[in-house]
Amino acid sequence: MSPPSDLVLCFGNLPPLFKLRGRTVVFIQNRYLIDNTILNGFPLRIRLRLVMERLWLSKKMFNADEFVVQTQTMKRILENKTRGMIPIRVLPFVGEPVGYARGAPQISKPNDCDFDFIYVASGEPHKNHRRLIEAWRLLAEGGLFPSLCLTLEEDRFTELCREIEVMQQQFGLQITNIGGLCHSEVLALYARARAVIYPSNFESFGLPLIEARQANLPVLASELDYVRDVLDPEQTFDPESSISIARAVKRFMGQDEPALPLLDATEFLTSILKKAK
Repeated sequence: MSPPSDLVLCFGNLPPLFKLRGRTVVFIQNRYLIDNTILNGFPLRIRLRLVMERLWLSKKMFNADEFVVQTQTMKRILENKTRGMIPIRVLPFVGEPVGYARGAPQISKPNDCDFDFIYVASGEPHKNHRRLIEAWRLLAEGGLFPSLCLTLEEDRFTELCREIEVMQQQFGLQITNIGGLCHSEVLALYARARAVIYPSNFESFGLPLIEARQANLPVLASELDYVRDVLDPEQTFDPESSISIARAVKRFMGQDEPALPLLDATEFLTSILKKAK
């Protein structure tokens, strides 16, 4: 057992099973453990693990003297769990903080990049790939075929990768999946893209958003708190709507939505009567 003067840092999202004599600080970076998000879409083994870890955190949270998270959104969610009885600090950190800014990039990217958009993400359900690909199908139906680069590991997310391949072949979508990348390869990928698109439904931090700004890239992202915690995107959308995602892409590409063909009462009745003849 640690002496009272010791500081114990727990980086695995979970407090110790027993109260320690030293000061215990727990870093939480897995939002699934503190959010009430339904775990559908995960394999049974992972669902069981997350349920057990949620229970562990709930039952043993008072073995921690302090929690550390990386965003205000994570703090608000965790405060609902702790009922304000345990201190929570927000300490966002990255490997290299230089070059980060909330606002728009200062230099526009050329149009001859390898990819119009990249989405740096694994294939967990909350990453929302299926709705993103559906948005790309809608764009194709409207005659727009922007290029999109994904970073999905085919051995881990085989079913998702196959679905994307079918959509790609069926609708002629310009989608490239280059597989899982190490961090240095991810950083190099940003230089090949015109913009970052980020349709995730929730994040504990959203590191690719930070890295996009450091790479001087514009961002199209979900209109959600976790995004606004770290930056102000150039375009936002409802991540639950593939139509909204597609419209954000069109706005970024300078493609205006047609105006509604509004009618007055006389024109409305005339149109109805013409159809009735």
